[in-house]
Amino acid sequence: MSKQTICIVSPALAQANNGNWQTARRWAQFLRTRFHVAIASDWPAPGPAPALLVALHARRSAAPLARFCAAHPERPTLLVLTGTDLYRDIRSDADAQASLERATALVLLQPAGLAELAPHLRAKAHVIFQSAPALQPAARSAAPRHRDIVMVGHLREEKDPRTFMAAAAHLGAPGARLLHIGGALDPALGEAASATAASAPGRYQWLGALPHAETRQRLKHAHAMAICSRMEGGANVIIEAVTSGVPVLASDISGNRGMLGDDYLGYFPPGDAAALAALAERSINDPAWYAALQAQCAARAALFTPEAEQAALLNLVDNLLHTNK
Repeated sequence: MSKQTICIVSPALAQANNGNWQTARRWAQFLRTRFHVAIASDWPAPGPAPALLVALHARRSAAPLARFCAAHPERPTLLVLTGTDLYRDIRSDADAQASLERATALVLLQPAGLAELAPHLRAKAHVIFQSAPALQPAARSAAPRHRDIVMVGHLREEKDPRTFMAAAAHLGAPGARLLHIGGALDPALGEAASATAASAPGRYQWLGALPHAETRQRLKHAHAMAICSRMEGGANVIIEAVTSGVPVLASDISGNRGMLGDDYLGYFPPGDAAALAALAERSINDPAWYAALQAQCAARAALFTPEAEQAALLNLVDNLLHTNK
């Protein structure tokens, strides 16, 4: 029997190297064990119409999702709410709201996001945690020259890189250093990063965009990872830190709580640079507290295995295709 075809529509492709692309790439790899899979930035795409359309982002993929549903109303669709759509667009954008109603099934990347959906939409929503292959934690010196707090994320307002930059002025612990990996999607934020690096060269470095493999290695060797975002659907960089044995310092927002748990010790108020710096200093100066962070992250790691993500995705896709036969 020939394999069925699935098309994943992603608003970002490989060149962007962002969260949507990483999700599309990983899901295609998982699904190719049973299906023919194509990744496209729009639909119609070349080739025959797929048996299932997977659309990433309610607003940015609204048009291809609408076209597919109009052309093939009998075929299932799966809409993945990846971040800004869940925590912003669906509240006010008509196209995003229409996508929620139109899709056969919805996927959220962490369970706290369910509270953002109307009750009738929760009935067709599924939570699938993203994953990353585990890396052996880096060997750590007892007295390292630097203790790097790494932020991974392109420079755009939703990621709130200014809070990370501002934390440099509050750091006093010897060897504490903030490293920011990400391209300047917002030129003004790029200028701010360059200015911060010039004014605090020993405390803040902007490394720009790096390949994914190099980023993971940088993250693996970090003392901690900081995520300052104002909104997140379910940040893959949290998973990449946790599965590398690196604890997370996270803005206290729904998307991060859904990933790390309500009882996690490493939250700071969004936008509070002094509080972020205080957590960074405590992670350096209080070994018992740092060990507690590591233990909490290690306890979450089982949620973020590729095997668990693939099994959940294949089960959902099989059900959608079987139900619509």
